Amino acid sequence: MKANSIIKGNETIIERKLYDPKSPNASTGILNGQSSNVLNWDDVRYPWAYPLYKQMLANFWTPFEINMSSDRKQYAELSSDEQESFNKIIGLLAFLDSIQTDYAGRVANYITDSSLTALMTVLGFQEVVHNQSYSYVLSSLVDKSKQDEIFEYWKHDNVLRERNEFIIDGYDAFTKNPTPETFLRSIVYDVVLEGLNFYSGFSFFYNLARNQKMVSTSTMINYINRDEQLHVHLFTKIFDAVREEFSLDVREANEFVEKTFMEAADLEIKWGNYILGDRFPGISSTELDAYIKFMANKRVNQLGGNRPYPDHRKNPMPWIKAYESINDGKSDFFEQKSRQYTKVSDDNGFDDL
Repeated sequence: MKANSIIKGNETIIERKLYDPKSPNASTGILNGQSSNVLNWDDVRYPWAYPLYKQMLANFWTPFEINMSSDRKQYAELSSDEQESFNKIIGLLAFLDSIQTDYAGRVANYITDSSLTALMTVLGFQEVVHNQSYSYVLSSLVDKSKQDEIFEYWKHDNVLRERNEFIIDGYDAFTKNPTPETFLRSIVYDVVLEGLNFYSGFSFFYNLARNQKMVSTSTMINYINRDEQLHVHLFTKIFDAVREEFSLDVREANEFVEKTFMEAADLEIKWGNYILGDRFPGISSTELDAYIKFMANKRVNQLGGNRPYPDHRKNPMPWIKAYESINDGKSDFFEQKSRQYTKVSDDNGFDDL
């Protein structure tokens, strides 16, 4: 699939200066703008930046807070299929969050707004925490040689590599040729990564938890999920700002978003059938396929496009809402009964578009 150009002009994006005493503190633009690079949260260009910063800080957590003793016992009792999927999904997440950490730093180098650079720095830190959490989970469950093997999966598993390289190609186009066009496209791939590619894996862990298995791992995944939702929100706001400031052709941008997510959904469905299939009660391949299309619709809508799957406007796995959602106030990690026995109702279980 060859995407259409989504922004007129291929001017090079210049990396921001370390400081500029001749420029205002509040930036004049998101890319190739003028800014002193001094951050004053009471003098910023984008009014949504500070509330988002506070929310990202309020989400702070570390994996060391989570007691893995019960999961250590339960992991040995999982079926061979459950263990295999558990390991491969952890390997996938470790790869994606590793790349995401680097991508966030590269994006920050070109954003000429100190408040958004700060947000990108917090985002990158959170991705480091996510990545470390996968090591923490595995070190609690398997020996070092098995952990090393799991972290190598992405190199040798063809299905996993195919979906990962789809994202990497989008990122590479930006890092090798930083223009407004490649920057904007890379954001679309970012929203695919953080807003779609995690979700079949997340559903696996949540399905284990609702069967009282590996609840501590599911708790950690829940907090990662919460962070990723904020990351998607941040990048969609940046996407909107770039479109507005560069007088982007909205029709062409939406077309690119829709086509990219359709291809991404196909790859995610292929991965979901490969890693889960119909092997686990509670998640059928039909439901998972529909859920992926539902999530693709949701992300395309956030980016301003038209939903590519008009027949998938309702969450086909309503039970998952109880695991994706979490209160703003942090609960005690060691008292997880409320998550283990959450009952899905019409209020917390159904998500329509």
